[in-house]
Amino acid sequence: MEALFCRTAALITAAALVAGCSKSTTEAPHMQVAEVGVFKVAPEALHITTELPGRTAAFQVAEVRPQVSGLIQKRLFVEGADVKAGVALYQIDAASYQAAYNSAKAALAKAKANLMTSGPKVARYKDLVAIEGVSRQDYDDAVAANEQAKADVESAAAALEQAAINLKYTHVDAPISGRISRSAVTPGALVTANQTGALTTVQQLDPIYVDVTQSSEDLLRLKRELENGGLKQAGGQAKVTLLLSDGSKYAESGKLQFSDVTVDPGTGNVTLRALFPNPKHDLLPGMFVRAVVESGVNEQAIAVPQQGVTRNAKGEATALVLNKEGKVEQRVLVTGGTMGDKWLVKSGLNAGDLLIVEGVQKVKPGAPANAAKPATAVAAGGAMPPNAKSAQ
Repeated sequence: MEALFCRTAALITAAALVAGCSKSTTEAPHMQVAEVGVFKVAPEALHITTELPGRTAAFQVAEVRPQVSGLIQKRLFVEGADVKAGVALYQIDAASYQAAYNSAKAALAKAKANLMTSGPKVARYKDLVAIEGVSRQDYDDAVAANEQAKADVESAAAALEQAAINLKYTHVDAPISGRISRSAVTPGALVTANQTGALTTVQQLDPIYVDVTQSSEDLLRLKRELENGGLKQAGGQAKVTLLLSDGSKYAESGKLQFSDVTVDPGTGNVTLRALFPNPKHDLLPGMFVRAVVESGVNEQAIAVPQQGVTRNAKGEATALVLNKEGKVEQRVLVTGGTMGDKWLVKSGLNAGDLLIVEGVQKVKPGAPANAAKPATAVAAGGAMPPNAKSAQ
């Protein structure tokens, strides 16, 4: 009986092993296709901008120097105030210049008096020489004396004008309107005409210049893109906005005035100058700023999320695309800079391509993949920043 029980148990165990082996050999493992988030590529019009470092510079700068010598009697302005052109800034002792003016005025009166006698004398001698009442020599002497008297009048008038100018220069006036700096002299100081050192400086701050530098390579690239129609510029003049040193945006926008014709041999950069309104004098000369120059509008720009772009071992920008067959395809891209959290792509992607931006680590080139449901996938043509920033 015991032997029968052992044989039955052995048969049951063998049947179970055979069934397990049959099941493992008939069922093949099931491969699960990865789901990825995609971004549908769509061209759009974008404002291409370049962010460049720069410094502010006054629109006009006038160094004030005396044009006559003398002692400073008064300073007639408040340091750091706004002054108007023609307003007196200093008073130089005018006593000697007033005396010179009075002397020149008297000399002119004397010359005019001499002319009053020499003119009629020539007229009388002219009639007398015709009847030989006076000699020809006397008549010629009278004519010469009259001409000399006229010249004396002109010379005295010029001397009076010069004396008047020097007297006026004892008031040192502001040559331009603007913000005046500190004074280099005080009352009692002796100054000389056209001296090397300036008494003070007046700077016009509204409008104000911003000088920025750009690499010559970028400048050439922008010119080529404008020429071949890749970029279009409204009105032929680039607009500029400013970012201040604290990160805030300056309220007023400016315009690019000119590009320097010389490339700095040390840095390879070109200086660009922009003009900005400065009604509140928020910008002061010498401030560090970052200028955002709007180079133009790319009407067929392609911008994609940065998380969908990586670099290969060669340093090339690459991206994974889900093709029409549902397989992953690797593309090599040529990028043209950033715009917010997106790359501006020049080549490598086309309109309608599905760029993989989520689940990149789960797939490889050639592997099948499914686009995630719209609720979890990256929306095609989602909101983008309005401006694109070109590569530095």
